[in-house]
Amino acid sequence: MTTTPTAKSSDKDVWRVGVLFSRSGLMEVTESEHFFGTALAIQEINKAGGVLGREIEVIAYDPGSQPETFRKLADRLLTEDGASVIFGCSTSAERKAVLPAIERRNGLLWYPSLYEGFEYSPNVIYTGPAPNQNAFQLAEYIVRKHGPRVYLIGSDYIYPRESNRIMRDLVESYAGRVVGEQYVTMEAGDAELTRGLDAIREAAPDVVFSTIVGRTAQRFYRMYAAAGFDPKRLPIASLTMAEGEVRAIGAEYCVGHLTAASYFGTLARDSNDRFKTAFAAAFGMETPVSMWSASAYAQIKLFARALEQAGSLDTQKLVEAALGLSLEAPEGPIRIDPDNNHVWVTPRIGRVRADGQFDIVWESKSPIKPDPYLSVSPIGGRWLSEEALSA
Repeated sequence: MTTTPTAKSSDKDVWRVGVLFSRSGLMEVTESEHFFGTALAIQEINKAGGVLGREIEVIAYDPGSQPETFRKLADRLLTEDGASVIFGCSTSAERKAVLPAIERRNGLLWYPSLYEGFEYSPNVIYTGPAPNQNAFQLAEYIVRKHGPRVYLIGSDYIYPRESNRIMRDLVESYAGRVVGEQYVTMEAGDAELTRGLDAIREAAPDVVFSTIVGRTAQRFYRMYAAAGFDPKRLPIASLTMAEGEVRAIGAEYCVGHLTAASYFGTLARDSNDRFKTAFAAAFGMETPVSMWSASAYAQIKLFARALEQAGSLDTQKLVEAALGLSLEAPEGPIRIDPDNNHVWVTPRIGRVRADGQFDIVWESKSPIKPDPYLSVSPIGGRWLSEEALSA
């Protein structure tokens, strides 16, 4: 979908922003959910009178899951369309593609996805989990709960390779062992995935940590089940598999697999109940909520609060207003850390059940400070209680 400015719109009567999420291509499911969460939050804000009496006007493009198209469209938004604020990107390849244009033109990117960490830009607000808010807890859980032998498989780009580097260190810190590591192309075919499954079978791990993304991940989960792997004995653990992709795959292929995330649709919170009700009214009961829609929704609400304080879309003023802001999001309390532009979130681990939702098998007692450079987070630190591991 593309929304362009109307002839009567001007900088004085609207707040113009850009939205870059793919509605087609490899990342269609995940990024459509980002788009839905973004659209819902903006609709709610505009219905309530906008920000300082001015509505948010959206210019949205579908980059088709192509990083180079993201780059071109980000540059177009920042120049021809006059949008200095962009909400967008899901994969790290997409974020890396737009970052030079964002920084060169002093724009501001609000990035709602988890990622591999080891990045800071004064022109980005990172609202998804950093590795110390998902991978650390998942590593301890899978080694102590399922066994020490871990197999790493991912798509061949920066996020899986960096995430697996971190996961290897974490697994070994818990006296586990990585028994195999391999990468598949972004659009891997059945033959390539079959070779991967054969390698997993030969390595005989206790758990598979998968960083395969998009449509390829959907095929991998189906083929994993067809190959006879039993999640009760050999689960797939992921940081990205959420309710929407489970629905696209088929819940019957996913039951028993694990995901670490700060949000699951089954969370029992008033803020989540309100979000789910509004989401269903906007997009239908058949469209599931997920970490992707919830994080995109929450960052728009944070942006609106920052904009109200700044009274301007000027990047420096907006960032200064945003740092330290907090929100009761669908997932619970979140806060933009003033030290690093990342967000405090509450880590959780969920297991897929038969209806495609997640049973939450562990959650932190409180939000955790983001540590994107892993400068203070202890490798091998204990996060899970014995009660959680025996549940």
